[in-house]
Amino acid sequence: MEEKTTASQPPPALPPPVSEAASLPPPRRRFGPGFFIFLVFVLLAIFGAAYYYVRFVAPYETTDDAFIESYVTFVSPRVSGPVTKLLVTDNQRVKAGDVLLEIDPRDFQTLVDQAAADLATANSRVGQAETRVTVDQAKADQQNAALPAAQAAADRAEADRLRYESVQSNAVSSSQIDLAKAQAKSAAAEVAVARNQARAAAAQVELDRADIQTARAQVQQARTRLEQAQLQLSYATITAPRDGRVTRRTVEQGAYVQTGQALLALVPDDLWVVANFKETQLGRIRTNQPVLIRVDACPGHQFKGRVDSFQAGSGAVFSLLPPENAVGNYVKVVQRLPVKIIFDDPADLSQFNLVPGMSVEPRVRVQ
Repeated sequence: MEEKTTASQPPPALPPPVSEAASLPPPRRRFGPGFFIFLVFVLLAIFGAAYYYVRFVAPYETTDDAFIESYVTFVSPRVSGPVTKLLVTDNQRVKAGDVLLEIDPRDFQTLVDQAAADLATANSRVGQAETRVTVDQAKADQQNAALPAAQAAADRAEADRLRYESVQSNAVSSSQIDLAKAQAKSAAAEVAVARNQARAAAAQVELDRADIQTARAQVQQARTRLEQAQLQLSYATITAPRDGRVTRRTVEQGAYVQTGQALLALVPDDLWVVANFKETQLGRIRTNQPVLIRVDACPGHQFKGRVDSFQAGSGAVFSLLPPENAVGNYVKVVQRLPVKIIFDDPADLSQFNLVPGMSVEPRVRVQ
């Protein structure tokens, strides 16, 4: 029974024959010329990037937080009044001393005329005081000359009195002696009067000389008032304090302006760059290092300059609300320090319309 079962099963299947080619390892893949060309391009790109970094990036420190600056002069009147003449327009170029506008000068001219009249009056008082000194000095001289005559008369009267008293009583009557005594006393009194008059005349001369000093002081005061009035009159004509271009003109002819009111601004041609570098960039920046300056308004042109100075403090220190790092939680923030950069050739700037506030990108060569 078991033999039948064995005879009925099919024989086991044989494995498929293995070919000789399938038994060999796969051949290695060969790179074509395109791969080597690509590899050369990659190497050239890496070399070019490294060369560009070493040649144009590593030797420089740059920032885009930089602007053109200048000392803008705001023109304000020193007196109040209506504007009678306006001689400039917007963006007009002016020279130092050019008349910009005029304020009505009539009130100030009246003050000048009044001060001139006061000065003439004071000078007249000086002349009168000097004349009084001359007259009173002559009177004093006359009194001084009369004093010796009175003294001589007093001496003669005293001598007569002594002579009458020395003779015998039978030779001179008592009435004559009394008369001589009276004359002697009268002469002595006249001497005292003459002496007092001489003193009074000398005192009057000194008083007159003091009046001269007072009158001269009044002349100086009147002259000072005249100069002040003339100065106020000169303020009615407003001139340009420096060369520049008229900007932000807010005044019109006929407007009433107040003292200290900003009428216009003068932008000079003296320009420089303020670049706000990070504090981590300042380690390699030094004064007098060359700078290449690119202005956004002048594409394709580079200006040459140099580092002039560093601000003594970061921008945050001089802000309206400086940070207080001693309280609360502290978060370190990289600070920026303004660096002043000046142009090497200011004459080159005249070809371009550069004004304060323009954005620039300086590149400081540090190596």
